[in-house]
Amino acid sequence: MSNDANYVECLVPSKASPLVVIGKYVCFALAIFFLAGSVLVNMGIIGLILFIAACVGYYFLKLNADIEFEYQYCDREITVDKVLNKASRKHICNYSVDKIEVLAPSKSYHLDEYKNRTLNVHDYSSRNKDAQPDPTYTFIYDGKEKIIIEPSNEFVQAIKNVAPRKVFTD
Repeated sequence: MSNDANYVECLVPSKASPLVVIGKYVCFALAIFFLAGSVLVNMGIIGLILFIAACVGYYFLKLNADIEFEYQYCDREITVDKVLNKASRKHICNYSVDKIEVLAPSKSYHLDEYKNRTLNVHDYSSRNKDAQPDPTYTFIYDGKEKIIIEPSNEFVQAIKNVAPRKVFTD
């Protein structure tokens, strides 16, 4: 029969938003400008404060430029974590398999009845729109959320073993 105690883990690198990449370079350029301005033009304490603000902005944008999503399935629960810059981990959410209405490939006809509903959309995929075939799966959680993930076949199969009527692999 099915084994509820299995454990599957999947790590997906995510593509950074173009705004984050541009913002990172703009903050770096502003930091150099304000440092040079405070030293050469004698902007004083205001130049140093602006330099520190630009450095802080660069730090946080650099963290968000290299993101990986980690999905874990254990004991009928899906956990999503965000790994920032391959160093720090941030827990995003937990999803119970019992509250999932449907899990199917993102372009599946099984999701057609949910297209016209107003759902909160959370995208935890690699955001690579050019991948063929489309590796993303979508699941509707508790009738309120639409979650887009990019799991491995082993991950989908582990969920299908527990909830075979909710999981489709078309």
